[in-house]
Amino acid sequence: MGGLGAPELIIIGLVLVLLFGAKKLPDTARALGQSLRLFKKETTKLHEEDDARAAQANTTAQPVVVQPQPLPASTPSVEERLRLLEEENAKLRTTSQARPTDATVSGVQKDQGHA
Repeated sequence: MGGLGAPELIIIGLVLVLLFGAKKLPDTARALGQSLRLFKKETTKLHEEDDARAAQANTTAQPVVVQPQPLPASTPSVEERLRLLEEENAKLRTTSQARPTDATVSGVQKDQGHA
């Protein structure tokens, strides 16, 4: 019970021949074999790369001292962040508005001095 014997395998083979046809079965088996070979080659390559990385890590392993990151005393609330952003925005507006008027005033003074 539970095992696949010769009669079951013959029945499975007959069903496959009936479903796919006798001409497509060799092509399907060939494609399956190529896929399995490619899969095996890629998995062995991954294992080799992992082994090489592990060997390299073991040879160049030095004790690493991790400095703990200072934790902020407390994170500001949303309202505090919003207030700070609004203050920065107001400062930027005043500085950007002050620059063009200074340039215009200095430009007018230069023109008047040459005239």
